[in-house]
Amino acid sequence: MSVSQISVFLESRPGHMRRILDQFKGADVNVRGYCASDTGDYGIVRFIVDEPERALETLQKSGAAAKCSEVLCVKLEDTPGELARVFGVMADCGINVAYSYSLISTYIALCVEDIARAEELLRDAPVTFVDQETLRATL
Repeated sequence: MSVSQISVFLESRPGHMRRILDQFKGADVNVRGYCASDTGDYGIVRFIVDEPERALETLQKSGAAAKCSEVLCVKLEDTPGELARVFGVMADCGINVAYSYSLISTYIALCVEDIARAEELLRDAPVTFVDQETLRATL
């Protein structure tokens, strides 16, 4: 069973991701998962959303370079080794996974140039940091 993925080509500059997310918000589109990767000055952001047709239409109306494609989506059990098991099944079947990312999580990982500076700037903002100990805990 597949789900629709929206891929957006963005310039890697402050505010560009926010512009896309604001468009989704204005169109009442809920992001269920995303993956952002850079290629230097530009990057590709992939989104899984609840209303992919509306999301794509909104982005195209604004002139964003966006396209829709289908990806496989599987549910994992929250147990040690489950991700390895699923990737093992894929490998045993001869299926190559070009990329993957997780969906519907309350935690996100953000790669920034200067983590200490980002923490300092965000310390008084309504942002909650998560440490390794928190990730180890059963939620």
